[in-house]
Formats: sequence, C-alpha cells, structure tokens
Amino acid sequence: MTISRRQLLQGAGAAAGLSVIGAPAIAQSRPRVKVGYLHTPAVDGQIWDGYAIGSWGKAGVELDLINFTTGLELFQAMIGGSLDMLVTGAVVSNFPARGQGKVFLINDVEFATAQLWVRGDQIKTYADLKGKKISTTAGTTAHVFLDTALRANGVDPKDVEIVNQRMSEAVTSFISGAVPAVALWVPFNIAVRDKVPGARKLVDASAFYPQAAIVGGWATRADYYDRNRDVLKRIISGWASANDYFVGNPDAALDTLQKKYYKQVPITDLKEQFGGQKMFTSAEWKKLYADGTVTQWLQQVTDFFVRFANISNPVPASQYFDSKLYLETIKG
Repeated sequence: MTISRRQLLQGAGAAAGLSVIGAPAIAQSRPRVKVGYLHTPAVDGQIWDGYAIGSWGKAGVELDLINFTTGLELFQAMIGGSLDMLVTGAVVSNFPARGQGKVFLINDVEFATAQLWVRGDQIKTYADLKGKKISTTAGTTAHVFLDTALRANGVDPKDVEIVNQRMSEAVTSFISGAVPAVALWVPFNIAVRDKVPGARKLVDASAFYPQAAIVGGWATRADYYDRNRDVLKRIISGWASANDYFVGNPDAALDTLQKKYYKQVPITDLKEQFGGQKMFTSAEWKKLYADGTVTQWLQQVTDFFVRFANISNPVPASQYFDSKLYLETIKG
C-alpha cells in the first residue's frame, strides 16, 4: 500500500500547517524520501505522530510511505533500489551484518512485543516443547525471541521443530490446532487469546531485558547513506520531535493513531500493543548511543542471525551502525 503525499496531507496536513492545494513553495523543494515500513505501532508510531504534530514538515523532509508485511521483504525492496530507507524490527540487525544497509536510527526496544503462546492442555513446561512443532516467521523478531527463550530455559532450539510461515498463517495453524505453540508478535496475540480457549502465554521478551534486548529502527542503502547525510539528519530531527511527543503524551498520541491510522483496532488493543514496547526520550537515547548500549543490543541480535543463517564474515554492529549522525543532530 503506497500512501501518497496528497493522502497524507488530507489526513494530517492541517496539523502540519500545510494545505493540499497551494502548498508553500518550500514544501516543493524538500527532499522526498521513499520509506518502507511495517504497520505496527512499534515501527510506525513515530511516523504518524510526526504527521500529527508537523515534525516532518518542520524538519524539511517529505516521506513517500510504502507498507510491507515483513522486515525481510522491506530489506529485499531496499536492496533492489525501490526504497531509500526502511523502518523495521529485529531484521535491522540482519542484512546490515551482510553488508547490505546502514543503520542510523533506533525506534524502540521490542520489550514484550514478541511472545510465545502454547496450548495449555499440551504444553505445561518448557521441557514439553521438545520434539514439538512451533510455528513462527523465521528470521524475524519472533524467531530471535524464541531462540533466546528456549536457550534460557534449557531447551536446545534443535530439539524443537520450527515451522516457518507468514505470521498470519502461523497464528492460523495454532488456532486450528495444527501446532501446539506459536512464537508471534503483537497484535497477533489478540486473535490467539480470543479464539483459543486454554491458550497460555508462556513468556514474552520482557523476561530477557536488558540482557537480550531486541531493538527496531531505521536503515538505508550504503550509497544513499554516503550521499545524503543531511537528509538522514532531517529524518532524525523529525523523528526525535515525534518520539518525544509520543513518550510525553502517550494517551493523546495513541488516540490520534487509533482515529486516523488504526481505525480497525480498538483503543484498548492499541494500548496493549503500545505496552509491549519500551520507548525512551531522544535525550535518553543519546546516552544509550554514546555509551555503546545500542551497539551491544544490535550485536546480540546479529549474533543470532550469524548462527541461524550461517553469515560468513559478518559486519559487526560497530561498523554497520552509525551513532554519529544521531549524536551530532540531537543537542542537549
């Protein structure tokens, strides 16, 4: 789904101080950036808040937004040249480690967005998972979390059968009874909880924070990174204003998100999704960038992908993640 500038201005232009017809000349000269994203609050929350408060316009940048289903598809599109940059979850630690993309901005920690659900009549303990099928989407946040959860509870991931499916199909398999367990990300937990009597959340990612934090964020092509550092700083500036508004006014921000961009999601469910992520102010993020915490978090997930996908000669997070742009852009 491609969202045009006209559609965005119709939805949020008033808040940004622009009109669809007769937009000021300065708007026409702003760099336009093709951005791929996932439609989940942990990924696109700051994007929509940016339109609500006009921060993208103030930063002097326009986003051409394209919705994707998974981070894997996002990176494939960006590598192919159809996107300038993307916003995603744990996959942001995958392709850059292969030399495909540069990470320059972190959105949040997926604190409890990844969850392991089981059928309570079949799975009582982690040991009961041995030899059983677990549906998930391989190479995503849910898979990274599952690997961590199993190892932390004495189960070798090789001792379970991972069924690789699109998340909607993985959840359907669990609901139908085809598998006794599913590793998912919110909001898919809502369908599981509502449709499977006796379904039980065995654990979520918060149990392994901060030692095994999973972060999501923004990445761009290496060639775009080299030629457009000013544009990237504008993105960081617009994001920071939207992020700080979100952190400081979560109820108002979620209300706007629900009314304009998540109309099919009840506000109670949206708040539940929001509760699964951990957000920091732009100033707090600056400290986490500067002291190496973010780099460490990225590297931990990269280590999983190196094991899972047998990445040869992986690029370390200290090289594919550039903290300098953020530190130079965010003052105070």
